[in-house]
Amino acid sequence: MTVLSPAATGADVLDQVAQAVGADRITLAPPADSSTPGTTTLGPNTSLFRSRGVRGVVRPRTAEEVRRIVELFGRSADSGSLHAYSTGGNWGLGSREPARDGALVLDLSGMDRIREINTDEGWAVVEPGVTQAELAARLQDTDRMINVTVSSARTGVVGNALDRGVGLRHQRVDDLVGLEVALPSGELVHIGWWPRPDRSTPVYPYGLGPSLLQTFVQSDLGIVTAAAIRLLPRPEALKVVRLGFAAENIVAAFDEVRRWVAQGLASGVVKAYNPAAARAYDHTGDDFLLHVCVDGTEESVAAMTRVVVDTAEASGLFTEVSTTDATDPERPNHEVAVRVERAYAGDPDETDALFEAKMGRPADRIDPDGGFLFFLPLVPFTGTDLARAVDFLDQVRTETGIRCGATLNALNADVVDCVVTMKFDRTDADEAARAHRALDRLHELFTAQGFLPYRLDVEHTHYADALAADPGARELGRRIKTALDPHQAIAPGRYA
Repeated sequence: MTVLSPAATGADVLDQVAQAVGADRITLAPPADSSTPGTTTLGPNTSLFRSRGVRGVVRPRTAEEVRRIVELFGRSADSGSLHAYSTGGNWGLGSREPARDGALVLDLSGMDRIREINTDEGWAVVEPGVTQAELAARLQDTDRMINVTVSSARTGVVGNALDRGVGLRHQRVDDLVGLEVALPSGELVHIGWWPRPDRSTPVYPYGLGPSLLQTFVQSDLGIVTAAAIRLLPRPEALKVVRLGFAAENIVAAFDEVRRWVAQGLASGVVKAYNPAAARAYDHTGDDFLLHVCVDGTEESVAAMTRVVVDTAEASGLFTEVSTTDATDPERPNHEVAVRVERAYAGDPDETDALFEAKMGRPADRIDPDGGFLFFLPLVPFTGTDLARAVDFLDQVRTETGIRCGATLNALNADVVDCVVTMKFDRTDADEAARAHRALDRLHELFTAQGFLPYRLDVEHTHYADALAADPGARELGRRIKTALDPHQAIAPGRYA
């Protein structure tokens, strides 16, 4: 067992980290001098955010190794700080970058065990390095599935859920039922629901008393080493209705779709794409594209699909209404439609064909070759508000020349997650600068309207205080941080 010094500092703390994980699992920056650790960077990020200086990278293999490292850094302010990432695919928001300089980075991608799966009860315990492709593969030929995102199949499940990523069924944070967390005190605790070897219990994340689970979402209070993930029932049948509508009908069309969601005509997340985003789905022209999923039994899907189609056609608002794209090989967008339906059914497409079509490159080339920014506000689900959001994108294009793609995800009948993407040529310094100006303007315009982001990139963490509903809540969060992490060992500046 590694013996921790009472107050390890400088090179001493790094030596003890190496003892905890093995010298082959830590890569350190060259020392600045005989007494001062040096810094290096993590390499390029697709957003061209400033590369932070880091002390090095540690690649732990077990929760116990993470616990030891967190305890070591939690003992003294002089030890420095830690920044953890799972697979590093936080593209558009910073990729692997910490919020501040000087952290020692924990690369958790090597913690890639699916510890346990129970398809009868509907849960799996997975470590941070487990990808959605790996978990989905383990569920093939079962009656359970995961809530897939439309990002790469090689992205992590746990990290995305902890940052409130959105899947095709709902926000992924709703899939979290329990967490294993390493605390600065040296404890490894289980929060929420966790499987017990002595007896089976219903999967219920809230427990008795105050629920701590959400305290560790977008959190700097501990480092998550595993999560209990809810597995969803796999539908017996599924169909995605594809619709288009003209920009001049945006208010009426969204109000109509909201009625469908409110009355239960759709399953999962209804997705709308502005013309720039729709191109990746073989949708050309200036119309918006809609995907409305209907699932259930064979009989219910047939009946509900007919209701959606009849209602859409009767409204006169839609330029296209199609249910045969995934079943008719002659349809021009057949292959894309098949992949969309499979994703709703829990298959993240291990080939990444649709993802690469959208991004223009494979996942492992996005950071070195791509130019990409994300902005992620929440907008009320009304036609008027969504039209205003689209107007803001047009205004930013006029001001900066950057055309924004927008995917509008209906999380429920009241809230839409507006995923705004800005692609740019990273070799063109002027275009990159204009894309970053566009991101700043989006923050200004949407925030002033009350359309607040639910995730922040590493260059806009200073918005966190201004976006809080109550300054007292932010102060309460800081008191909790001080109680659990008095020496600010974990991810300072990210969301705190």
